[in-house]
Amino acid sequence: MKPFDCDWLIEADIPKLQGAMEAGEMTAVDLVRGYLERIDKHDGLLRSVLEINPDALEIAAALDRERRETGSRGKLHGIPILLKDNIDTKDRMHTSAGSLALAESVAPEDSFVAARLREAGAVLLGKTNMTEWANFMSGTMWAGYSSRGGQTVNPYGPGELFVGGSSSGSAVAVAASLCAAAVGTETSGSIISPACQNFSVGIKPTVGLVSRFGIIPITHTQDTAGPISRTVADAAILLGALAGADDRDLAASFDADRAHRDYTPFLDADGLRGARIGIPRFYYRELDEERMEIAEEAIAVLRKRGAVVVDPVSLPCESADWDAEVLRHEFKKGLNDYLARLGPESPVRSLRDVIAFNERNADRALKYGQGTLLWAEETSGTLAEATYRNSLAQSVMAAREQGIDHAFREHRLDALLFPGDEGGSDLAARAGYPSLTVPAGYAHKGVTPPDGCPTKGPQGITFVGTAYSEPTLIKLAYDFEQATRHRRAPALMNT
Repeated sequence: MKPFDCDWLIEADIPKLQGAMEAGEMTAVDLVRGYLERIDKHDGLLRSVLEINPDALEIAAALDRERRETGSRGKLHGIPILLKDNIDTKDRMHTSAGSLALAESVAPEDSFVAARLREAGAVLLGKTNMTEWANFMSGTMWAGYSSRGGQTVNPYGPGELFVGGSSSGSAVAVAASLCAAAVGTETSGSIISPACQNFSVGIKPTVGLVSRFGIIPITHTQDTAGPISRTVADAAILLGALAGADDRDLAASFDADRAHRDYTPFLDADGLRGARIGIPRFYYRELDEERMEIAEEAIAVLRKRGAVVVDPVSLPCESADWDAEVLRHEFKKGLNDYLARLGPESPVRSLRDVIAFNERNADRALKYGQGTLLWAEETSGTLAEATYRNSLAQSVMAAREQGIDHAFREHRLDALLFPGDEGGSDLAARAGYPSLTVPAGYAHKGVTPPDGCPTKGPQGITFVGTAYSEPTLIKLAYDFEQATRHRRAPALMNT
């Protein structure tokens, strides 16, 4: 076998990697070494990877032996995957949510996600940086920053372009070909946003399609893990490994036929033909001229590919008074429950302990303060408050009955189309419904709005559906992707 060139990995998709291993052109060990070389070469600038699995090469070698002796387990056999640093792995890696308080924490058992990936034959390559506590620590914290890992930057314009959060490291590592694919988590926009900003594909599944067991939580109402990849096909492959019922997560205790072990049959290059797609113009109103042009070009592609575009679509929830009380109350309860599982050796056993740890180590841990943690600590942690119950009922009802479900009933839709993460990611998150973003163009000028986040750089469009409509969203996004092929590697990484 000839020496392996790690630059071959740039933009390589999972089927290409799998085909090369099946043909004997490379091994899983080659892939791990190649990605490690790229991480060593580029991640000093990007800061997307928090730590490498010290057992990755050994795991890859075992999977190579298994392939030779008994054959492949399937599409992910020997494929190196990175995990966001709030996903538990029972190995020599840590799970910290980017926090110094948990920098040495080793999970007592695998998360559902990690266990499913191991079962599928994936190599868990390492953990990715993230916005600390999944961006539920401080209202001033910059997306992609953690006390443990520093600031993740966008490879399309380091120090210049918004990186998106909180699964920033997962999206950047994917965009820069530092892994075959990655897993992120989302509460509201945390997969969709960084995928959009880094010319990647992201799927935020229906809440409960992927068990949250072993994931450091914000809210059981909205949290989910999901794939980030360079192609829709790779995202479909990864979703098939992640989806499944699990009695340890109440939301994931569903009939098994709601989850597919293989989503690749839904990769339909003619998937837009006849589909009814609604355009909720309210969520386009703040686009600058260049981003509006990208959105309009995407809508034109839908029509050209045979979709029925319903434009405009109005949602009664557009005037809703949204708040964050559900996240505030469920965060304290969920985090306290998670930390209690870590055992007596953990330096923190509650949100109060985390706050105290940060105060003792303020010079390293509180660059942006911890106002959101303090705000959450004010709650009882019992979910008994009327404020919480009322907010939960209002949020779910508005997002579903006065939002996504209303539009689907009124116009017989297959999906809603949103520009990037403009409103649609939050609406789908509150409803617990799936969304899928795919690259749609590049804004060369952009504007800098009052929040300081520049709008230039990679842009995506996001398809939003109803519960368990992932097959439909994959079909629509795959057709759009194949017809446009907007995805391109960052120039910085093509070396």
